[in-house]
Amino acid sequence: MDRAEAVDAPPALAITVAYSPKAGAVELVELTLPTGATVLDALQASGLLQRHQAVDLLAQAMGVWGASCALSDVLRDLDRVEIYRPLTVDPKEARRLRYSKDRGKAR
Repeated sequence: MDRAEAVDAPPALAITVAYSPKAGAVELVELTLPTGATVLDALQASGLLQRHQAVDLLAQAMGVWGASCALSDVLRDLDRVEIYRPLTVDPKEARRLRYSKDRGKAR
């Protein structure tokens, strides 16, 4: 590592881990992790996996700032790791139901 890299790299990363166990509820955990920490490191350090036993890292999607990521991806300072819930309703079907409900009110 040259001197420029040593100056640019923060000694620790400020990371946020976000999870919404149900609609309207969001749990945010602020962490300080060492440089080189991965998504998996952040999830383990957050304690969310222990508090929410239903989270399955192999089945559920996750991302960093809305972009899909892998558990092995290395994090950068100020990243936000997000665990996504599976969809319970097809978005097209939900839109159709909202439209038909709103259309009935207009009459």
